[in-house]
Amino acid sequence: MTGFMLSIVGQVESADFPEHDHVYCKYCFMYGQDWEVTSGQEEGISQVAKKSDDCELLVWNFPVEISFKGTNPHGWPQMVVSVYGIDVFGNDVVRGYGLCHLPISAGSWTKCLPMFVPESSSFIQKLTSWLTGRRPEFIDARVLAQGEGREVTRVRSQGKAILRFNVMTKDFTTYNLDNSQHKVNQIGDLASSLNSMRITT
Repeated sequence: MTGFMLSIVGQVESADFPEHDHVYCKYCFMYGQDWEVTSGQEEGISQVAKKSDDCELLVWNFPVEISFKGTNPHGWPQMVVSVYGIDVFGNDVVRGYGLCHLPISAGSWTKCLPMFVPESSSFIQKLTSWLTGRRPEFIDARVLAQGEGREVTRVRSQGKAILRFNVMTKDFTTYNLDNSQHKVNQIGDLASSLNSMRITT
């Protein structure tokens, strides 16, 4: 199969959840049918992180390494991050979900993911979930990357996660996908020139 390559080496670095401690994270990838994984892990689960006395961040430095091969930019890979912790009843509950598309050009990238949790749709459901210790969560976190049906899901913002990526690409120019900074600058210069031109009649 011919195509272009996208390689990612990085880490789920840390998270900021002011109300929670002793949490761990999971990650997985969602991508289109014109993509395939050539090496690396599609899923991972980290160790439990605890806040230190002098830092409010929860630090994992959990490594991520994966390579994709694609023939069509449609279905560009997305990374879904789920954070879990233990509640007062000793139940393993979700503390946040977040997702992002992988970077589209080579280089070093830092992404800050706003995290969110599903909310019960009524007061009775909220009370029931609190009493039973069964909070709303997604059966498969990959559904977040699909979009279909998400308009009926109630969520609440909660915390953020920091991801760092080193991205390598191959054969992007063959498929007219070269997104180098040089070309970005050229487009910016062209736009500035067009804006400065005066059309007279």
